[in-house]
Amino acid sequence: MIRESRFLISRQPYAVDLNSLNGTLKATMTTPVYVGTIDAVWFRRRKGAVVACIGQLWDFQSVEPADAAEFLARLTDGRTGGRCHGRWNGRSYWAEDGHREEREGHLAILRPMLADYPALPDGYDGWWTFHGGTR
Repeated sequence: MIRESRFLISRQPYAVDLNSLNGTLKATMTTPVYVGTIDAVWFRRRKGAVVACIGQLWDFQSVEPADAAEFLARLTDGRTGGRCHGRWNGRSYWAEDGHREEREGHLAILRPMLADYPALPDGYDGWWTFHGGTR
């Protein structure tokens, strides 16, 4: 991923909590693999309307990154996009199974995020996009 200097919804950007990088180095049959996640929020268009999403970006990497910026720099495959845990469209909230109990916490971020579109929510760094603007 690369950090963009400005927000363009067409580039499908993400804002990330740089302090939320979490991962483990797992042994495999051949080489260790770092499995990491980082909390993220993003805007997308659904049926012509802008929605605010919250979830995580994730990746498998060959070595443990020194920090969140290194993790994001190595994250180049955007085919699956972010793992969405909750979404707010201004009228209704949707949550992925297993994240419904996080409703109030999600809405505390998503409501002002959508109201202040396209501003970054407090505590998030952005805007990060996949190389070439895909996903």
